[in-house]
Amino acid sequence: MVRYTLLLSIALTAALTAPDATAQSGEKPTPISMTEIDAHLRFLSTDLLEGRAPATRGGRIAEEYIAAQLKVFGVKPGVGDSSYFQRVPIDVVRADAGTIRVTASGKATANLRFTDDLVVWPGSAIETSAARGELIFVGYGTTAPEYRWDDFKNVDVKGKILLVLVNDPPALPAEPNLFGGKAMTYYGRWSYKFEEAERRGAAGMLIVHTTDRAGYGWQVVVGSNSVAHRLLPRNPSLPAPIGVRGWIKDTVATSLLAQAGLNFDQLRRQAESRDFRPVPTGIMIDASMRNSLQHLEARNVVGLVRGIDPKVRDEYVAYSAHFDHLGIGPVVNGDSIYNGALDNASGVADVLAIAHAATEGVKPRRSQLFVFVTAEESGLLGSAWFGLNPTVPASRIIAALNIDGGNLLGRVRDLRVLGDTKSSLGPTVAEMVKADGIRISPDAFPERGYFYRSDHFSFAKVGIPAISIAGGEDIVGRPAGWGKQQGEEFTARRYHQPSDEYRADFDLTGAAQLAGIVYRLGLQLGNAETVPTWNADAEFKAVRDASQRTR
Repeated sequence: MVRYTLLLSIALTAALTAPDATAQSGEKPTPISMTEIDAHLRFLSTDLLEGRAPATRGGRIAEEYIAAQLKVFGVKPGVGDSSYFQRVPIDVVRADAGTIRVTASGKATANLRFTDDLVVWPGSAIETSAARGELIFVGYGTTAPEYRWDDFKNVDVKGKILLVLVNDPPALPAEPNLFGGKAMTYYGRWSYKFEEAERRGAAGMLIVHTTDRAGYGWQVVVGSNSVAHRLLPRNPSLPAPIGVRGWIKDTVATSLLAQAGLNFDQLRRQAESRDFRPVPTGIMIDASMRNSLQHLEARNVVGLVRGIDPKVRDEYVAYSAHFDHLGIGPVVNGDSIYNGALDNASGVADVLAIAHAATEGVKPRRSQLFVFVTAEESGLLGSAWFGLNPTVPASRIIAALNIDGGNLLGRVRDLRVLGDTKSSLGPTVAEMVKADGIRISPDAFPERGYFYRSDHFSFAKVGIPAISIAGGEDIVGRPAGWGKQQGEEFTARRYHQPSDEYRADFDLTGAAQLAGIVYRLGLQLGNAETVPTWNADAEFKAVRDASQRTR
């Protein structure tokens, strides 16, 4: 306890006494302090926080630290009038034992092997889960009126187990931009496919895995889904959950269909057409699992800086970053604490520095909302909970600016902006940083759907124009290709590993640059005469339009 208190005291002192964090008069925004970012980053990634897993001692320490910093800065509580904490209930469910039997052409086949052939998990936090029914191939499992695409054709799939292809339907020769062309839309995400299955009353769903279409190998599927799943409590107004969710290897699916006299390559080609209709396979699946349950509680931390214009002070620019990581896990090179320094203590440090600057610098017309979310690594649960239960009306949040991974490599000449092509925020950022000699680099892997994998997506899903901003690969003072090499090395050696820990050689000039850009953008949006809008073809435009009509 003495060591924890001392570290907390050092972090607080550094944050408050940083020489370049002093408020300035006039119209210039307060500079962002590297010293302050360093203090937050050091503390949040220390071993004492044990990897900041949700609903653990380390996670609670992180929550309290962030709230204490906001209070010291003068940021007001953002949950009601008196609290920084938004309760986030989390159900943890693990499949302890189960069987998956398959009958094809009237003959029982061998039981499918868990992790070798497929990975399945419960669709909700219940003690037993099951899915028994015929396997129906439903192509890409997509219903998208704006693209005139419907894979279901009003076929009743209640009680069935759906077999579905990963990613979006491919663009047609006459429509090269169908479903975003090469870029993934939300219709291609596995989460959408499970949601659509539930809306249609299916008993279960198996997504066919191929590495090229998913963007990651089978080992990633196993590592992510063969463990306990964290879920938000089920909203009783939603359709009944599907009993079993899962992925199945392409080779296994091909073999099963062949036993029923079906050619999977031919079915795949049929699914590439608007004329596709669901295909009954005659294959019967009988899956059941016994589950262990826990009901936990974590917290988002929310702060507020009020705008100065009575006409628009009830509109908000939101800044977000997730403070959780993976906690204590398997030992790697003698270390079991997954500190998550880059992912995402660095982003939290940046947003805390922005919050501090917001209280000392010139105040914008609109209010600024600081949302530090939990359980991102568990499936964006904290931000999803905030999106469903916003502390201010979602229709009045004009933009959400997310940082997931602050820049620890040095100053950059380019930015990576997830969502830059979906709303007016992209051109706004590009124009703002152009004068600084900075450009936005295009997404190198648009087909992997990175836009849907971080917390800004939870804001977008409820209609709020949202982007996630990170430093690019063109690093000032470094040779060409160095930034890319560093990113690849991090992914290979430190991403979601204990080795993602604080290092004395972090170049925090890049962190201060990134935080300063996001802060300036927030101020510009806070003072603008007009508010950001979704592009006409964005998946979330209709949600925003509906919310604005009911304001």
